[in-house]
Amino acid sequence: MKIPQFETTCAYVEATLEEFLTWNCNQSTISGPFRDYDHSKFWAYADYKYFISLFDDKTDIFQDVIWSDFGFPGRNGRESTLWIGSMGAHTPCHLDTYGCNLVFQVQGRKRWHLFPPEDTPFLYPTRIPYEESSVFSKINVVNPDLKRFPQFCKARRYMVTLKPGQVLFVPRHWWHYVESIDPVTVSINSWIELEEDHQTRVEEAITRMLVCALKTAEDPHNTRAWLNPTEVEETSHEVNCRYLNRAVSALFDYKTSKVVEIQALRTNRDDMKKEGLNVHHHMEVEQIDDQDLLLGTIKQEAASPFGPDLVPVILSSEELPSERRGIFEGDGKDFVGKDGEHPGKLHCTKRQRMMSKNEDVVAEQIASDSSMAPSQTFISTDDLLDCLVNPQVTRIVAQLLIKGRSLWS
Repeated sequence: MKIPQFETTCAYVEATLEEFLTWNCNQSTISGPFRDYDHSKFWAYADYKYFISLFDDKTDIFQDVIWSDFGFPGRNGRESTLWIGSMGAHTPCHLDTYGCNLVFQVQGRKRWHLFPPEDTPFLYPTRIPYEESSVFSKINVVNPDLKRFPQFCKARRYMVTLKPGQVLFVPRHWWHYVESIDPVTVSINSWIELEEDHQTRVEEAITRMLVCALKTAEDPHNTRAWLNPTEVEETSHEVNCRYLNRAVSALFDYKTSKVVEIQALRTNRDDMKKEGLNVHHHMEVEQIDDQDLLLGTIKQEAASPFGPDLVPVILSSEELPSERRGIFEGDGKDFVGKDGEHPGKLHCTKRQRMMSKNEDVVAEQIASDSSMAPSQTFISTDDLLDCLVNPQVTRIVAQLLIKGRSLWS
């Protein structure tokens, strides 16, 4: 299969963990929710199981998940997610727009295919299927269609096999495709919020408004075809307008608080100077123009909280795995899809989440796309949306919107 297995075409079954494990043992007589799904033709992925939902009556288990060794004291299972899958289960290649990611492998092994943010144009990003905080690639990265996506050959692939007891740090906006390579895999992850997320929420609100407006107008009765199953929130234009306004307001509240914080630091510094103290031994306060701060031009370089034990992943020429089987996934349910269909990976709408600045590369990609089929003149809604809500475009729109709002204030 040369196209990604997206979740919008999955079938769903509701099952217990015991039923999943029984089915996964490939027993000949299977009853219950998996009776119609031959284990040799399907794979399972029960992901996005939030600890806080799974163990709301056993909150003491939250303390068993400890992220303090990675610079996050107090962070535990309450801010974590549990992932369970069978051999062959995988997520389509995507990037998370919010935060960075820590992944702890508990059981089995998972192979991660990673691509840096700078290679985004080579991954052919799309927002259909739509899900807040997820930008998908149009490419099946383990079996790419290079005739249709010729720029993908320029993408740099980093591969790592995560084994039990290991933790993987996925930096902000790194593309990843993840596949289970053992019969049962269990992982725990936590998304780490970043200051950049404040503007990203504005960008995501713009994307939501445009996607929902155009796709709903195109076919108001068939949202399942383009809306990921986890994206269950109201999609009306009125609600999305409120969402955008809340995101902008939250960004300005955050920037105002940063101005107050910096002013307090300056006041403290001045007081210390008056007392004849050597301020530079205690703190360094960057001279920042308040207007620049309000316009969002400040970038703070925070020291990495992660320890010295991180092992860098190098560019790999490892042979790609063979084509996998089908899928079912779960979020309280399990999703099933037949081999040859296009089921896929589950993402969460509540998740807290760079695009290449090389416009020449983008132009080259567009030119190569158009040269492949010069006689094809039909432009679909999705084609238009791929341009309108390209992450680079929404970033520019968000910056203009924020700048305009600051001038109105």
